[in-house]
Amino acid sequence: MCNFNKQNDETKAFLHLFMEKASQKVGGVNFLLLLIEAMKAKKPNAMIYNECKISSNHTTIRWNKIIFKDKFLLLDSVLQTHKSSEGTDFNLLSGLNDKTRKKVINLSRTLAPIEFIVTPQNHNDGEGFSFKVFQEIGDDCIKLNPAFLAMFFCSTEFIKKALKYEV
Repeated sequence: MCNFNKQNDETKAFLHLFMEKASQKVGGVNFLLLLIEAMKAKKPNAMIYNECKISSNHTTIRWNKIIFKDKFLLLDSVLQTHKSSEGTDFNLLSGLNDKTRKKVINLSRTLAPIEFIVTPQNHNDGEGFSFKVFQEIGDDCIKLNPAFLAMFFCSTEFIKKALKYEV
């Protein structure tokens, strides 16, 4: 999931293009990487930070709803069961028992309205960008947004590899 070398070519290309455009919209690669480092500094994860806002020297990420620790822990445990997935388009519902499946469906309903908005602190650096938690939500399929995974769960090295990847 967070091993860039194990991703398929389509996923690598998507992540490269997304990260390239995102860095351009916040003032450059260094500004984006500084934001990700600031997010990684929040333990156990930036998602459950009560202020719904994390800032670096040049950029800020905000979201519109508090994410409680129990929801984060459920998402993290589901991600751990899919850790060996070699693409970012894996189905969160696959391989789960009925009880856990119902919890994941409720989790998707809770997290679906959340939008993460990244903006540069200096408006001359760019207009910023936004992304959501899920790429697809259906009755039998729930897929996470690869940008969300990269920003909140993968390392800075993963982002650097995505940026250096040549399409």
